[in-house]
Amino acid sequence: MTKPSPVLERLRVEHAEALLVFERENRAYFSRTIPDRGDAYFAEFAAQLQARLAEQEAGTCHFHVVVDQDGELIGRVNLVDVEDGCAELGYRIGERAAGRGVATAAVGDVCRLAAAEYGLSALTAMTTLDNPASRTVLEHNGFTAVGDIHIDGRPGLRYRRPLDGIRA
Repeated sequence: MTKPSPVLERLRVEHAEALLVFERENRAYFSRTIPDRGDAYFAEFAAQLQARLAEQEAGTCHFHVVVDQDGELIGRVNLVDVEDGCAELGYRIGERAAGRGVATAAVGDVCRLAAAEYGLSALTAMTTLDNPASRTVLEHNGFTAVGDIHIDGRPGLRYRRPLDGIRA
């Protein structure tokens, strides 16, 4: 019997404690491939969360947590800077869940949500060249590289994915 796949949940205040634990436990792991959030993020976590929830309420962002079959928070998938039918995708999957297809599935789920629930027509994303796992997740979900960028001084790629024809 296969285990149920992890599921996306829209970020709620009830996720606060688990989200902070997740971010702290994975801070060093994440900083190997993406810019660190900095000490202020952790020191001001409650205020940061309230600001994110306000952005979500206003419709300028859509934040999600990824929860496994045991109810443990194992990742995040966010759509930020919603404007003119487009948003930027960002995601992070914890070290213990990495390499098991969780990111690919969660990004696919958020693409469907973006089209069906949030009425978006396209998503953008970016990653560094030294993060091949992230590039693979994006490419497996129909994102196409559209340009070169630099992220904290590191070379990377910007991606785009139209959402027309996507099924809920």
